[in-house]
Amino acid sequence: MDSNALPKYPDYVFPTLEALKKKGGSATIDEIEDAVAAIMKLSNKALEIPHGDSSQSEFQYKLAWVRTFLKKYGAIDNSERGVWAITEKGEKVTEDEAKKVFKIINTAHRNKRAEIVLTAPEEPHAETSWVEGLLGVLGKIEPSAFERLSQRLLRESGFIKVEITGRPSDGGIDGIGVLRMNLVSFQVLFQCKRWKGSVGASVVRDFRGAMVGRADKGLIITTGTFTAEARKEATRDGAPAIDLLDGETLCNLLKERRLGVSVKLVEDVSVDEQFFRGI
Repeated sequence: MDSNALPKYPDYVFPTLEALKKKGGSATIDEIEDAVAAIMKLSNKALEIPHGDSSQSEFQYKLAWVRTFLKKYGAIDNSERGVWAITEKGEKVTEDEAKKVFKIINTAHRNKRAEIVLTAPEEPHAETSWVEGLLGVLGKIEPSAFERLSQRLLRESGFIKVEITGRPSDGGIDGIGVLRMNLVSFQVLFQCKRWKGSVGASVVRDFRGAMVGRADKGLIITTGTFTAEARKEATRDGAPAIDLLDGETLCNLLKERRLGVSVKLVEDVSVDEQFFRGI
């Protein structure tokens, strides 16, 4: 199945607004994706179509642009923590109006700056460009190097006794560590793999099967993404919970801990003329 089998950009606009309404007016990106997929009745096969060579699926890529255009339209907004919320204007958007959002924003841009036309988004917005660049670098390093990077990240995140134990017959388990939280400690088995596209539920099930009886918790780290079914499987009732760390979250953690990522702060200096006139 290719990307042409998926709906077009405008088709996702109203379902995205409906998803936010169903979630009480605000939601994370994962929650929006799950809700939109359910509203539009998209199959798992369709949701797993990759977007070129990137770590995103085509579905996730298109929804990212839909959120960007809805924000420009004033229908939704997002916080620094990545939580999206519907605005008063967004609450009133009809289905017919929603289908015209892309056209309205494109027209506004053509009128404002003739050289900029956003008819069919081809490049991710600036916020994700460094993420895609970092994921590209991670995709080129050796598997053993990625395991060592994951080991370092876990140590920087408060884990102790982190060891790489991966063996071909170990059911996908790459290592083990201990997470100490105040007076208690948890033994955590982890799997770290460089995937392109989405990780499915079967990977989560196989990992759980390998870890049962050997640790308190499980963690899967990937440069890709997780399907909605994989996330549901990770938190299935009656089964040991498994935490999922996708590519974007991985990049942000590396950024926070300055592991291979540097951040330059630009000083913005302005002159207060009123102050000098009052001297």
